[in-house]
Amino acid sequence: MQRIVYLERESIRAEVRRPAFAHEWVEYPRTTVDELEARLAGATIAIVNKLPFTDGLMSRLPQLKLVAVAATGTNNVNLDAARRLGIAVTNIRGYAAHTVPEHVFSLLLALSRNLLAYRQSLAAGRWQRSEQFCFFDHPIRDLHGATLGIVGSGSLGQGVARLAAAFGMKVLLAERKGAATVRPGYVDFATVLAEADALSLHCPLTDATRHLIGAAELAAMKPTALLINTARGGLVDEAALAAALREGRIAGAGFDVLTAEPPTDDNPLLSPDLLAAPNFLLTPHVAWASAPAMQALADQLIDNLEAFARGDLPPGAGNRVA
Repeated sequence: MQRIVYLERESIRAEVRRPAFAHEWVEYPRTTVDELEARLAGATIAIVNKLPFTDGLMSRLPQLKLVAVAATGTNNVNLDAARRLGIAVTNIRGYAAHTVPEHVFSLLLALSRNLLAYRQSLAAGRWQRSEQFCFFDHPIRDLHGATLGIVGSGSLGQGVARLAAAFGMKVLLAERKGAATVRPGYVDFATVLAEADALSLHCPLTDATRHLIGAAELAAMKPTALLINTARGGLVDEAALAAALREGRIAGAGFDVLTAEPPTDDNPLLSPDLLAAPNFLLTPHVAWASAPAMQALADQLIDNLEAFARGDLPPGAGNRVA
């Protein structure tokens, strides 16, 4: 019988059916790092979202055979150690193919049309005192005809590209930063930075992509450009972005992620002046969290467990990792 321990049940709000195989099910609303090892004692399957699964932890759990990540990103799991220990790792793929691109365009539209700035002007009584039927306090730009750079061409990047095409945008898929050659259908990373009216990030956080966008990259972008990040906070040097926004070296940014989550009050992007600025939009890592997407995630999570129990996944890590 499989012993399944769900460590972070409150991380999704959806119905999670029980697997169709003999099992013992234990779940916790949330778990701290200090509680991990004790709660996983005797577990053969661990369901995790963001908690770290290190080499040391997994080495001390001899019965553990599967780490089922209830998310797409697996940077919290030491995949090399899991592979060495014969522990399979599954993740969730494709569930956010609609909700994340829609969130990206919510941010793009709000920023390009200056919705927050107009809302602030309305609250200040500008329309009520206008001498004509409208007022033009803030510039409004169309997405149609603008150039969108996309970094990361997986299901989410492709979903954003499809919506961009529907808006009449020109899409540039960025080649990997520093790549010696440019693949067919891609554009050199530096060229994308220079030409994009908006840049949207959809790549995983790795050693190679950490601070992919820093001060130099922000300086290479158009001062009228927008930066959108619904992927991982660590992709962007947050202090450099805060400085660029304050100094007007970038027109605006829309973020759904921060380097540390939940964030601490000293995060550069949580400064009161930036949170009040109409050209900076920050949402609390909810781009993925539409009700249909969360239910699809929950269903695929159990599908992964059932596939593992049937032996559809060979031993070793990375069998379902995107």
